Amino acid sequence: MAGLTVGVVALSLCIGLGVASGVPPVTGLYAGIIGGFLVSALGGSRVQVGGPAGAFVGLLALMSARYGLPTLLMCTMLAGVMLFAMGLFKLGALIKFIPQPVTAGFTCGIAITIIMTQVQAYFGLTLPGAEPAEFLPKVVALAKAAGTVNWATLGLAVASSVILWKWPERFRRFVPGSIVVVVLGTALAGLAGAFGWTFFDVATIGSKFGEIPRGLPAFAWPSFDWQHLNELLMPAFTIAVLCAIESLLSAVVADGLADDRHDSNQELMGQGIANFVTPLFGGIPVTGVIARTATNIRNGAQTPVAGMVHSVFLLAVLLVAAPLARHIPLASLAAVLVSVGWRMIERDEFMRLRRRARGDAAVFLLTFGLTVVFDLTKAVMFGMLLACLLFIKRVTETTQVQTMTGDGRQDAHQPGHGAHEELGERLPGGVVIYRVFGALLFGAADKLDMVLRRGIADTRVVILHMTAVTAMDATAMDRLETLHEKLRHHGRHLVLCGPHTQPYALMAREGFLEAVGEDNVAADLPSAVERAKALMAAKK
Repeated sequence: MAGLTVGVVALSLCIGLGVASGVPPVTGLYAGIIGGFLVSALGGSRVQVGGPAGAFVGLLALMSARYGLPTLLMCTMLAGVMLFAMGLFKLGALIKFIPQPVTAGFTCGIAITIIMTQVQAYFGLTLPGAEPAEFLPKVVALAKAAGTVNWATLGLAVASSVILWKWPERFRRFVPGSIVVVVLGTALAGLAGAFGWTFFDVATIGSKFGEIPRGLPAFAWPSFDWQHLNELLMPAFTIAVLCAIESLLSAVVADGLADDRHDSNQELMGQGIANFVTPLFGGIPVTGVIARTATNIRNGAQTPVAGMVHSVFLLAVLLVAAPLARHIPLASLAAVLVSVGWRMIERDEFMRLRRRARGDAAVFLLTFGLTVVFDLTKAVMFGMLLACLLFIKRVTETTQVQTMTGDGRQDAHQPGHGAHEELGERLPGGVVIYRVFGALLFGAADKLDMVLRRGIADTRVVILHMTAVTAMDATAMDRLETLHEKLRHHGRHLVLCGPHTQPYALMAREGFLEAVGEDNVAADLPSAVERAKALMAAKK
């Protein structure tokens, strides 16, 4: 029963998302049937439901307009290979490292994109040519066609939106509002055709796309121009990443609702297989979808059988009732998709912009703007780049170096308690302590250059206090080696104090500990000072 209920919910969404993606509506059904079945059968969640998703709409519409459906199908297969590789190499956990402002930004951008793809169908506008796929040309074309509103189409769309908005919550579990508006719209369109109601002249799936064929298409390898391969790698990667984010987020939500625990790597491999096989039968990309998964769980689903039944139901509709789908008004589907887009907009993110750090707000707005104006590929790429730069800046700001010399002077503005408190005594002359706080990564490694620049004429021993260094990378390692070489060149010594596990292992692997000498690696600060005194005495 859960599978049948989800199938009813998915029916209008699969058709509508196919239309919104700029491809024949039946490709959305193929995706729900083939892809949905494979996601449930092979994925890492017992109750996940897969199918076409609104997140893909903008990218697919742009690709189908630019390259055509066969190339889009091949791009989906490439994304499937990437997804399978992610799962195979245990990369499922890495998806959580995508910053929240990036995911929120492209989610809100995708919502606007979905709504924009439905403006023509919602208002019944007449364009002189094909609707542009890019945002700015689309806005210009729609604005020029504003005087061609079809009032019957707009009336049906508004009425459908009102029904969707007002449909009682207690009925939604069994009969979703999307099915109600599609059935009522189809009935009206059928009556208008039967009785010749000229005042109710609205575009339907049949008038725009023709008949929906019964049954699945034969297995066929998509025709593809291999000269476009380089151009498709980045869009394929974007589809793969987006699919991974959507499906794993949906699986996490499902875990909370069903008190279960999914296998993220198995989920990615299942998604990969689904996205590789589905295009071979003419279907668009699929992923785990939260709304259908939640509906599945709330209706009692406990095993993957429910998701598989949902796909079988869609197949039965395709085999039996496909001819009726030609009467579905595009205005009704537009109302459903506008409702989907409206629910996707995370309005709280815009309300919180003033309270957010300026860097996070910039990442969100950049990702949002690029998703809307250009495409998801550029949005994810530049959003992640800006987020990484902000991360490096923040790591750099938290890494500090505190100095204490043999005359008792110390940088009072630096964090942490003074090294002299650990010693309980003054340092001998000619000894300087540099106490490092935080991670020594490539963005913060220049802090070690301070040690090189702060030359003290009578310094004989430098103690690098590393107890508070949590991590190091190759750049910081290079700075340390440079420091050691300069000190040794001038007849001075470097003593390492209390290096943590990761920095210690890195220095040992690079051979730096051997170069410094085991005697010059101390467990704590008093031991390091004693070693410095011994080196000073040996010099005398």
